[in-house]
Amino acid sequence: MLDRKWIRRPIAACACALATAAANSETLNVAVTGARSDQGVVRCGLFVSADGFRVPGREARAADASIRNGQALCRFTGVDRGDYALAVFHAEKNEAAVESGWFGKPKQGVGFSNDPSVTFGPPRFEQARFTIDRPQVDIGITLQY
Repeated sequence: MLDRKWIRRPIAACACALATAAANSETLNVAVTGARSDQGVVRCGLFVSADGFRVPGREARAADASIRNGQALCRFTGVDRGDYALAVFHAEKNEAAVESGWFGKPKQGVGFSNDPSVTFGPPRFEQARFTIDRPQVDIGITLQY
C-alpha cells in the first residue's frame, strides 16, 4: 500500500516552486510614441544580451501592437527580473524586419529603450540597457524616422 504522505510531498513542493516562479514574473509595458501613421503595427523585441541585439529572431520575447493616434503599447508579462534592451520599429506595411535604404538608414521608424540617437547608426546593447527589478516596469520609446 502507498503511503499518502509520500504522494502529497511532491505536490506541495511543486506548488511552492510555482508560487516562487509566479512571484518573480514581472510585467513590462512599452509605450511607443511618434508613429507617423496608424497603418500597420509596432513590433517590439526584448533582448537579454548584446549577442544578437537588434537581429530579427534573436529576441528573447517579441510583441506586436496596433497603433492609434500615433501611439502603441507593447506588453510583456511573465518576464524575469534582470537586464534587458528593447528595439522597436513601425511595420507600416507589415514588414517582418527593418528595411534599410541609403547608407543603412532604416526606411521605417525605429526606437530603442533609453531613446538613444540613431543619427550615426544603431545603439549598442549597453546604450539601450535597462533593469527590470520590480513587479511592473513602464518604459517609453519615441520612434525616430
